[in-house]
Amino acid sequence: MQFSSSRARLRQARLAGDRRELYPHSLQFYLEPPTESISLGEFESFAVDRLKLLKVVENLGVSYVRGSDVYKTKLGAELRRLKFPYKALAEDDYEARRKDHISHFILRLAYCQSEDLRRWFLQQEMDLLRYRFNELTDNLRQKFLEHVNLSFEAISEDVKNELANELLTSTPGFTMTKVKEQMFYKVGLVDAVDLFRARRVFIKDGFAYVPLKDIDAIVLNNYRTKLSKALALTARSLPSIQSDERLQPLLNHLSHSYVGPDYSVQKNTGKISLDQVDALSVKSFPLCMRQLHKALRDNHHLRHGGRMQYGLFLKGIGLTLEQALEFWKKEFIRGKVDADKFDKGYAYSIRHSYGKEGKRTDYTPYSCMKIIMSNPPSQGDYHGCPFRHSDPELLKQKLQSYKIPPSGITQILELVKGMHYQLACQKYFELTHDVDDIGFSLNHPNQYFTESQRLLNGGRELKKELSNSGNSQQKNNSQEGMNSNSTPTSSNATADAELEGLDEYFTED
Repeated sequence: MQFSSSRARLRQARLAGDRRELYPHSLQFYLEPPTESISLGEFESFAVDRLKLLKVVENLGVSYVRGSDVYKTKLGAELRRLKFPYKALAEDDYEARRKDHISHFILRLAYCQSEDLRRWFLQQEMDLLRYRFNELTDNLRQKFLEHVNLSFEAISEDVKNELANELLTSTPGFTMTKVKEQMFYKVGLVDAVDLFRARRVFIKDGFAYVPLKDIDAIVLNNYRTKLSKALALTARSLPSIQSDERLQPLLNHLSHSYVGPDYSVQKNTGKISLDQVDALSVKSFPLCMRQLHKALRDNHHLRHGGRMQYGLFLKGIGLTLEQALEFWKKEFIRGKVDADKFDKGYAYSIRHSYGKEGKRTDYTPYSCMKIIMSNPPSQGDYHGCPFRHSDPELLKQKLQSYKIPPSGITQILELVKGMHYQLACQKYFELTHDVDDIGFSLNHPNQYFTESQRLLNGGRELKKELSNSGNSQQKNNSQEGMNSNSTPTSSNATADAELEGLDEYFTED
């Protein structure tokens, strides 16, 4: 993929005569990388749109049985909501196919950088291909199989009627009605070896007669092999890509990316009083922030990683600068830090995080992905994601102490085992709020707090505190308004870079 101001090759590729040749089918195995020139803006927007889609695919794949009617209905609805044009891909839509192709390869670059990232990307792309393959018409499905060089020929109705009894007895779970309704494919034994070993398919003259419900498994195994190999090869080429100062920050950000609202905009400023924080930590804080709050109350101190994570979260839920200074000072002087040391060593960093010192930058609360993927806690630290960074037995004990029922703990630990940390937090939300389905994808600690308060207050906003303390700190900054309307990745990418500067002010333990 190339990135330059030249549009000559792009115009040439978009000529009508080339379109069908570039993307002859709506689905592909992404075997050939794109060669056209695109802008960095398009690079970023394509990647973010596909990442949003893959996050939805992940959440639905864990919450529902893949391929079930409810799964397909919900995924179809999410595709329409996200406006990623997969419906148009079934037609001869060049722009939709181009976006599909390029966005896959951008995320391949971002997600080849570690084994965990490769595994995640591979699973979501496979689930997406499965859904799209099963949504194709019979005719388009046959064309796709030919396009990816899988010579699976759909048998005629006459052949199917002739072999109906054999197909019935050799295909578990089928009735004669189902045999007559289902399309069967004539597949070489090499491709159907797993079905053959499990005695789930009819064999004749060296061919397996595979029903449509199983053909997608063969297609996906083929795709998995190709994509897994491609990710490994892409990882080997990373050194040459990492030397590009334009691309590497974008790729690193995408693999840690949060694609939701920007919680640096304090909509609740002045609506929370300090004497509410203890109660809120129990009923409306996600587990990561509840853990930090308890550690602060117990130890009267947090190391710099915890102060950054928790301090920005509190800022995001509505604490003013004056409230934050009072909150941290009261707690620290109960420990080993006297008032003078706090004012000299810690107050500056709090003012800095509120944009009142240094570069005057309004810092953004950490997203789930940033907490999960960066700055893991060491001994004596309490920051990080408990679902990602805690020992499973310690996590179990903590959940028991918070009165989570045994069945709920089992569900959470299963999600943790499958590395679905955000979904484990989502399940924690459901169990602590006594709801079956929260109805949204959880991606940010401040989103957790906002949704919890909305649920507990019956959809009403937070009550304003009785005191007027700190109301003068409400923001009235035109630049902030501009940031809230910018693309999520751009604003968060900037914030991530700026947080590196903020880190310097939190180095004192």
